[in-house]
Amino acid sequence: MRDRTALKPLSVAAVLMLAIAFPLYARAQDANALKARALVDAAIKMSDSDAAVKLLWQATDIAPADDDAYVYLGLYYNSRSDPTNVVKVYQKLVKYQPKQGSAYLNIGEAYMSFSPPKTDDALVYYRKAYEVDPKNTFAALRIGQVLAQSGQRDDALKFLKIALGDSAKNPTIASEAEKTLKQMGAL
Repeated sequence: MRDRTALKPLSVAAVLMLAIAFPLYARAQDANALKARALVDAAIKMSDSDAAVKLLWQATDIAPADDDAYVYLGLYYNSRSDPTNVVKVYQKLVKYQPKQGSAYLNIGEAYMSFSPPKTDDALVYYRKAYEVDPKNTFAALRIGQVLAQSGQRDDALKFLKIALGDSAKNPTIASEAEKTLKQMGAL
């Protein structure tokens, strides 16, 4: 039979190393977040948008889970009607923050802004947003609208009724759902 007491000193040493390393790791993460925030702040103040975009991308590399730089990059590329880069921005964010429902919605919206809209791609991301947050009526609305456009009436009705049911909290979303349901002849 093997002597298990020989493993105990190693386990204690491993625990001690982790106890020392974790605060150092946390401080390094905090330092990276501060560096990234400084880059974002500097980018916001710049008048040279190309240089600002470079700083924002650097910030996403330094602190990839911090969403500030992604938001500004998304706004920049949206203002330039550049859905390809909007998709890239938010795909990078969801890599590091897979529970970020709004990022999936932004990707879906970007796919819908292509000419012609890339509805199949958008639907994947709208569904992911809804999976992450099943109470997200905007995701339900968009899923319903895309399904209605593609002729999937029964599935569309399900999601549009979810969006319609939240009229007290989100009257704009409910109004859009009602409009689509009327166009489908379902109301």
